[in-house]
Amino acid sequence: MTALPTVRRRMLGAELRSLREELGLTVNEMAARLNWPQSKVSRVETGRSGIRRQEVEATLDAYGVSDMDKRQHLADLARDSRQRMWWTPYSDVITARYAEYIAFEAEACTMLTFQSVLVPGLLQTAAYTHAITKALQPEAGPEELDALVNVRLARQNATLRRSEPLALWAIIDEAALRRLIGGRDVMTEQLRHLQQASELSHITLQVLPNSAGAHAGLLGPFVILRFPTEGSLDVVHTESQVSNIHLVRDSELTAYGRTFDRLRSQALAPTASRDLIAAIMRDLE
Repeated sequence: MTALPTVRRRMLGAELRSLREELGLTVNEMAARLNWPQSKVSRVETGRSGIRRQEVEATLDAYGVSDMDKRQHLADLARDSRQRMWWTPYSDVITARYAEYIAFEAEACTMLTFQSVLVPGLLQTAAYTHAITKALQPEAGPEELDALVNVRLARQNATLRRSEPLALWAIIDEAALRRLIGGRDVMTEQLRHLQQASELSHITLQVLPNSAGAHAGLLGPFVILRFPTEGSLDVVHTESQVSNIHLVRDSELTAYGRTFDRLRSQALAPTASRDLIAAIMRDLE
C-alpha cells in the first residue's frame, strides 16, 4: 500500500514550520541555511516528505533549538513517521484512503462526530460491525469480513483504550439507534454497549431525538479530528458510496465546527440520552 503523508510527518512539518516562523525566516532563507532546495523545505513542512533523524538535528541546529526534550520529541516524530503501523498487515482488505484515516485517528487527541445512519465506528460491537460490513460489502468472503471487523476492533483499542485515550464526543441520530441492524439481540447488545461507554470519563454521548425535527446535520455524517501539536492539523472526514474526503482548510474546519456546536445544542443531554437509549432497548424486548 502506497504511504500517503502520515500524520506524524504532518506534525513534524507543522512544528518545524512554527520554529521557522518564530525566527522570522522565509522558506527561501531557511533553504539557504540548510543548503536544501526550496521545494524540499516546503515538502517537509507540509508533511509530503519525511526527513532522516540527522536532517532533523541539522535543522534544529540551524534554528538554534537547544532544549533537549524538544529535540528528542521532533527526532521521535521523524523516526516514528517511518515505522510500520499496526494496520499494515491488513493492506489487502483496506484501501489507502482508509489507512490514511486510521493514521489520523490514531494520532488525534479529540474526536467530534455526528452520525445519522449508523453507530460511530469506535463505539460499535463486533456483531454490529459484522452485520453492517456484510450489508455494505456483500461480495466479501468470510475471511475478509472477519479481517474488516478485526480492523474496526483494533481501531477501538488504539484510540479508546490507550494510556491517554482519545476524547470522543459523539452525537447519534435517534433513527440510527432504532434501525434494527443484525436483529434484536445484536441491536440490544449494541445499545447496552453505548450505555456503558457513555459512562466513561473520556466519552460524551448525546442522542439527537426525532422530535428535534429539521437539524444542523441534515447534510450527513462527519468526523472532526483534533491533534495535540502546534499548527493547524485538524481534519474533517466525510465519506460517500465512492469516496472518503479529508477537509483541512480553515474555512471548512470552522463550518463543520459550527455545525457540531449547533447539533450539540439540539441533542439531548448525556443523562437524557442514556434514558432514551434505555427506552429503545425496552422497545426491543
